[in-house]
Amino acid sequence: MAAEEDFKQVGDELADLGVRVSRMMGRPALKDRAGKVFASLQRDGAMVFRLVRDTPEHAAALDLPGASLFDPMGQGKVVKDWVAVPHSSVDRWTDLAEAALSRPR
Repeated sequence: MAAEEDFKQVGDELADLGVRVSRMMGRPALKDRAGKVFASLQRDGAMVFRLVRDTPEHAAALDLPGASLFDPMGQGKVVKDWVAVPHSSVDRWTDLAEAALSRPR
């Protein structure tokens, strides 16, 4: 399955929790009931999650092969609360999205 289809599936799986698929800065995004983005799909097929640094979920996400802190501009300026997880770890996306959804903003 393509990354965008897998992303939509994650959104569908979380719909009962009030999650909706939307867009942010031209990219597919998942928003909570309050309209805040907690996950997004990137052009390279990675999904990024707001997991809050120094939490077990953040550390676990960074331990996945190919995962890294999110660098939105590709210039070495990372957003430390967000983790980019490649499509190769798609089997973890729903769990990570649930963790990001439950994190305080």
